[in-house]
Amino acid sequence: MKQGNIKVALVGNPNAGKSTLFNALTGLRQKTGNFPGVTVEKKSGTFRISGLETQVTLVDLPGTYSIYPKSRDETVVMDILANPAHPDFPDVIVVVVDASNLQRNLLLFTEINDLGIPTVIALNMLDVALSMNLTVSAVQLAMQLGVPVARINARTGEGINHLQEAIKQVFAIKERPAIQYFYQPKGVEIELINEVKHIYNLDNDYVALQYVCQHDNFSFLQQPARTKLDELIEKYSFDEHHFLVSETIARYDKIKPIVSKAVKSAGVTEPPYWTRKLDSILLHRVWGYIIFAMVLLLIFQAIFAWATFLSDFLDASAAQGIEWVKSVLPEGVLNDLITDGILTGIAGIIVFVPQIAILFALVSILEESGYMARVMVIMDKLMRRFGLNGRSVVPLISGVACAVPAIMTTRSISSRYERLLTILVTPLMSCSARLPIYTILIALVVPSTQVLGVFSVQGLVLFGLYFLGLIGALGSAWLLSLFIPRKERSYFMLEMPSYKLPRLGHVGFAMYESVKSFVLEAGKVIMAISIILWVLASYGPGDRMQDAENKVLTEMGAASQEQIDAAVGSARLENSYAGQFGHFIEPVIKPLGYDWKIGIALLASFAAREVFVGTMATIYSISGDSEDVPTVKQRLSQEKNPDTGGQMFTTAVCYSLLMFYVFAMMCMSTIAVVYRETHGWKWPLIQLAYLMALAYASAFAAYQLLS
Repeated sequence: MKQGNIKVALVGNPNAGKSTLFNALTGLRQKTGNFPGVTVEKKSGTFRISGLETQVTLVDLPGTYSIYPKSRDETVVMDILANPAHPDFPDVIVVVVDASNLQRNLLLFTEINDLGIPTVIALNMLDVALSMNLTVSAVQLAMQLGVPVARINARTGEGINHLQEAIKQVFAIKERPAIQYFYQPKGVEIELINEVKHIYNLDNDYVALQYVCQHDNFSFLQQPARTKLDELIEKYSFDEHHFLVSETIARYDKIKPIVSKAVKSAGVTEPPYWTRKLDSILLHRVWGYIIFAMVLLLIFQAIFAWATFLSDFLDASAAQGIEWVKSVLPEGVLNDLITDGILTGIAGIIVFVPQIAILFALVSILEESGYMARVMVIMDKLMRRFGLNGRSVVPLISGVACAVPAIMTTRSISSRYERLLTILVTPLMSCSARLPIYTILIALVVPSTQVLGVFSVQGLVLFGLYFLGLIGALGSAWLLSLFIPRKERSYFMLEMPSYKLPRLGHVGFAMYESVKSFVLEAGKVIMAISIILWVLASYGPGDRMQDAENKVLTEMGAASQEQIDAAVGSARLENSYAGQFGHFIEPVIKPLGYDWKIGIALLASFAAREVFVGTMATIYSISGDSEDVPTVKQRLSQEKNPDTGGQMFTTAVCYSLLMFYVFAMMCMSTIAVVYRETHGWKWPLIQLAYLMALAYASAFAAYQLLS
């Protein structure tokens, strides 16, 4: 038996339950990354099978209806399965099949089977098939297809142990039986296959055919090999389009009698009554949009209604913890670095974990229930007016979590034109990193009163900011579509999943993973920014900081010690490297209502948006202006405007900042992923320029109108 981990690949159609099965098998033993050599996101995890000494590594391949790719994500499937040298090449493939749509799902299985890799079928969604009066026999399927078929329910975990046993049995077979090809080549195809097998040392007919059809997608083939394959195609006059059509027809001719024997119908096969009833409302041309708007409004109401208590508790606890650390550590530079720099910066993001957790949990519920697919359908008609299509909804909604993976999901959009437009406008959707900025600024200037006894004014403002981001995205898409030429027509096709009750375990896991990623990734950036910022704010050119301190001590000799300490801290910060840089950019941001301290936070937040609040907390902690005020919110509310002597964070300043962050480019990571996805600096620079101009103009207008 093979030494080391067993590699199992999970393959299936979209909405067949592949991701749910992946979570059920791996639990918390998961990690995300990229497939080697490409920017496509990779989910992998491990699990144990009773009777096997080694653990199993499970790789979740992108969902696809066929091994012939229609998007960039789907090219990964055959790039791995046609290359035994690939690090993710599997020992066993598990094909997840939707029992309620067996014929279409088996097309992918027959293609995978013909590749010659040991395969197991996970027959999922039997409950959905039963609700459609369909009974599917796993025994009949196994007999006719010649592979193990395990009946499972990925949502409840039923049958998972049988699937694991099937994987173990297939892996343990030492001598593989001859492949029963579902597609038999004919005519010139046979000669072409034989020559390809000879040249590239292949032993599988169908893999040789994929070399012919997909060699331009195979990263493991060098250009000379691709050129040679093009020559062979010309030599044998191979018509790829004609081949794909004839192959699909031939496969369905084989599949139909198999399905007719394995599936028994007890009546009219149509979606369940409640599915039809709900779709008549949720897909309605008027009610569909109203319900979607209400769902979003409820989400943002929940963020304030449910998270306020926990956030306030974490804020106060973090402040007390920092004071305790300050008191137990010896006074000096290290104490200041740890408390005023690192811990204060990190505390500025930890306090917002409840809001982030609620946001991700609610979005996960929408996805698990099947409602998100309905949103894509109703939004398609609206999106097309702005140069996009229904599939653009997924990146835009995903952008509420983070723009980086959201932009990567645009690979599912087949039209290059619509994909580019979606990439360019996705950063306008307010990501979770902006949520700390929104909540702290809204809490400063918006009262927590109720409207109609149900809706919080703060929640309504938060909803308005997200809605404004959506309006900005659609408007920008329309404007950009006037300048970017469309070279092809697009289409929108989507399989509607059945409605399901969300599994609390899966929702909880999605929330845990998202919050963990948010905190850890943000924590790394914040720690780095906090250390750099503390150094820049604690040291200055020459003797400027010491001279400023001496001047304050001379002028305030009769003041209280508390007032002197605050004035010294502020004077030293203003004359530090950070203060000097803040003063350098202050003329540019002054028309927006910002001072040099806010300018420092603005620049720091280009690393990551969530850094803004932590940076402000660090700056005010170092300055000493709010030494007796423990929490982040109170530090900001007590800050004074040096010109007027009044409150710094007035309604005009807060709304100006809100407008700036609604429209500003998200972060450097977003610029990097746009560069990777568009293969150059042209579009990232255009995107950065138009978003910064839009952000500056909006912030300027908000401040001038409200001042």
